Amino acid sequence: MGIWWRLLLFGGVSLRAGGGATAPLGGSRAMVCRRQLSGAESETLKQRRTQIMSRGLPKQKPIEGVKQVIVVASGKGGVGKSTTAVNLALALAANDSSKAIGLLDVDVYGPSIPKMMNLKGNPELSQSNLMRPLLNYGIACMSMGFLVEENEPVVWRGLMVMSAIEKLLRQVDWGQLDYLVVDMPPGTGDVQLSVSQNIPITGAVIVSTPQDVALMDAHKGAEMFRKVHVPVLGLVQNMSVFQCPKCKHKTHIFGADGARKLAQTLGLEVLGQSLLEDCCGSGKKIAITFRMIPQVSWKFAWY
Repeated sequence: MGIWWRLLLFGGVSLRAGGGATAPLGGSRAMVCRRQLSGAESETLKQRRTQIMSRGLPKQKPIEGVKQVIVVASGKGGVGKSTTAVNLALALAANDSSKAIGLLDVDVYGPSIPKMMNLKGNPELSQSNLMRPLLNYGIACMSMGFLVEENEPVVWRGLMVMSAIEKLLRQVDWGQLDYLVVDMPPGTGDVQLSVSQNIPITGAVIVSTPQDVALMDAHKGAEMFRKVHVPVLGLVQNMSVFQCPKCKHKTHIFGADGARKLAQTLGLEVLGQSLLEDCCGSGKKIAITFRMIPQVSWKFAWY
C-alpha cells in the first residue's frame, strides 16, 4: 500500500473539498496535503472503504433445500408478529397445496410458534445429525421452544444466543421447501443482523399496530433491513379495528391508518390489515388480507 492510501485510510491528514492545507489529525508532525482527488480516485477510495467495512462479515450461504426466505419482523414486541408469520405460512400453503412451506422461529427468548402451531416435543435427529422439523397443518416448524421446557426461561448472553441462531439456520433438515417464513424477534439487534447477513432473504414484512410508539419502532425496523440490503415487501397493520359482533359497528381502538401513513413515508405498500372480529366470544378471530407478496395474492383467517 502506498503512502497516499495509508494517509487517507489511517489518518495523518484531512482533506478539504477546496484543496489546500489543513490541520493535522494527530501526532506531532504537521503534514500538508494540497492534492485534490479526481473522480476516479474518489470512486476507488469509496470502494476501498466499502471493502474495509465488509471485512469480518459472514458470506451469505443459502439454507440447503430452501428456495425463498421471507422474514416477518417488527421493531416492537407484542404487535402480532408471530401471529402474522403463522398466517403467512398457512396461507401460502392454502394458496397452493403443491408448495412446501416451513416456519422458523428465531425468537430465542420468547418463542411463540410451538403454542400457535399446537406443537410439543423435541425434534428427532437425521442420519446426518440434523434436527428434523415438527409438522402440523402441513407446515414444517422449528423453534427454540422445542429445545427447552415450556416454562423454562432462556437466560443467555449474546454469544450463546448467536450460537443457537447458527444451529437453527444451519443444522435443520428442511428437505425441499418453496418458502421458509422466519419469525424474527422484536428489535434491530444481533439476531436480525446475523440472519440478514448469513442467508439470502427474498424480502421482509414489517408488522405494526396503529399506535405512534409502535410505528416509530416499525420505521426503524424497515430502515435496518434497507441498510443490510434486504428488500422490504411492505407493512402489515395488526389490530386495525374492532367490529362489534352484534351491531357490526367498527371502532379503531388503537388509531386509524397509522401503517398507511408510515408506508407512504417509506415508499412501501400496506400488504394487509387485521380485523378483530370476535374478541368477546369464544375466541379471537384474526383475518388478514395480504397483497404484494411475490407471486401470491390470498386471504386467510386464523383462529
